[in-house]
Amino acid sequence: MALLHRKAWRFVFSSSRLSSLSPSAGREFRSDAALEAISKANEEKTPNIVLYNYPSFSGAFSALFAHLFHSRLNLPCLILPFSSVEPFRILDFRIEGLERCYLLDFIGPRGFASTLSRQSNCEVICFDHRKSVLSRVQSIEDCGEKVRITVDVEKSSSTSVYEYFSKKILDNNGGVEGLLKPEDQDRVEMILKYIEDMDLRLWSLPDSRAFNVGIGEWRSKFNYVTNPYMFEELLEISPVDIIEKGNSNISSRWADASKLMDKVFKVRLGRGFYGECLGVRADGNSHLSDEIGKALSVKSAAAGLRPIGAVVYMLRNNLKMCLRSIDSATDTSEVAKAYGGGGSPSSSSFIIRMDEYNQWLSVNAS
Repeated sequence: MALLHRKAWRFVFSSSRLSSLSPSAGREFRSDAALEAISKANEEKTPNIVLYNYPSFSGAFSALFAHLFHSRLNLPCLILPFSSVEPFRILDFRIEGLERCYLLDFIGPRGFASTLSRQSNCEVICFDHRKSVLSRVQSIEDCGEKVRITVDVEKSSSTSVYEYFSKKILDNNGGVEGLLKPEDQDRVEMILKYIEDMDLRLWSLPDSRAFNVGIGEWRSKFNYVTNPYMFEELLEISPVDIIEKGNSNISSRWADASKLMDKVFKVRLGRGFYGECLGVRADGNSHLSDEIGKALSVKSAAAGLRPIGAVVYMLRNNLKMCLRSIDSATDTSEVAKAYGGGGSPSSSSFIIRMDEYNQWLSVNAS
């Protein structure tokens, strides 16, 4: 049966290609420690498993709510990060006594949830918020007798999971105690609002961009296998501190970007077919491409050129060009797509051959 709520799809069924990095990078996820934890769960017949999307903010906070629920009710539970870098395999979870598995902020590779459910005869409960998932949740391959998939495109996954476990704990303790302690609730709920603002790409909250930059450094701490204090740390995050950190980082990055602005030159986009704009070489400073590109976009428009900034740098043995624009009527991706790249109208990139790139340069701009 499928129930449609607002733009939320909640499926209660009665009847990829995955990216890869080096093996050493992957071992942080499907590591010996993680596999040993699964083996121990099998020995102890742990009935609950939580897999959360790593390194997603929604995934990490969803795992926090699952942890609070199970620990508060003294329910045995194994919690592990799930990364597409080195994903767990179905055969990893041959756990005797497994009753329930949560997939938080993802539904797994194609067929993962349904196969896991059949293999262990367990209930699989999934939460996601991405529109791209909607086409999959009706696929027979991703369905199963005990598979429940909740996709709400108007909420982040962390918000949906928070509401789910908040209701579940009240149902289990007679409404005596909520999921979060009173001293933590307002702060955590504010963080959830900012995460939702990012996940849905609304950018409507005050200082949302600063929050996005400030919380970025937390990604490395979202692996519960390597950071056993993850949940305590998540509960202590202050949105005010995150925003202050983000504003500080933004100011610092703008200051670093401005140092390159005296080395600007003209770029004939597509040998002039797409007009001219200003560009700069940013070798060694590729992390500043967004700031530099936006600043160049303004400067380029003021110079009577197209309101686009071109940031060029070496990426391994290739030359990469990033195009940015703050003009809503300008589509940078038309250039990027013509040269095998892609992106959005305001932000795109592509690899360009050196001989082709040299054809794009004209006299230096003052």
